[in-house]
Amino acid sequence: MTESNQQSNDGQQFDRLPETADDRKVEGRATREEVVEWWDERFGVPPETFEGYSFWEKGKGKIWILRGDIASPVRIEALGMKFLRTRQEHWKPTTNAVQRFGREASENVIELPREQARRFVRGETTDPDWDGDWGYLVVTHELAGDPEPLGVGLYVHDELRSPVPKGRQRDL
Repeated sequence: MTESNQQSNDGQQFDRLPETADDRKVEGRATREEVVEWWDERFGVPPETFEGYSFWEKGKGKIWILRGDIASPVRIEALGMKFLRTRQEHWKPTTNAVQRFGREASENVIELPREQARRFVRGETTDPDWDGDWGYLVVTHELAGDPEPLGVGLYVHDELRSPVPKGRQRDL
């Protein structure tokens, strides 16, 4: 694509993600294909999980997900659910995204025992027994016999850091 055909990102509107890199008109913008592939490769979430959803960027690298589709671009404050942050060295899923889609994850999932789960939802760092990948993990705790996603954690240097937003931290 020539530079004269290159569009720029407008932080005041939502733009649907292009399907593939060949469809990209804004430099650096993630594609639907890349987003779905990342969730599959990182967490083992099957690509068909996202059928019927559209992906949108507002601002630089702030990806939102919407069940269904609407015309693009659209100038509104919010659309669907914040889903993923891109345009940084490591992509980061949001707590909401992991709580909604984390049940489908089969890779990079860590289940915490009760006390560590309590510390995690309080926003504290824990030191779980984990011998898997470093990076963002789906953090779960058993509830009624099934693993329930608590949110996303960052595992580095043998620590699980809790990026649970302050307003959503709980003392259980």
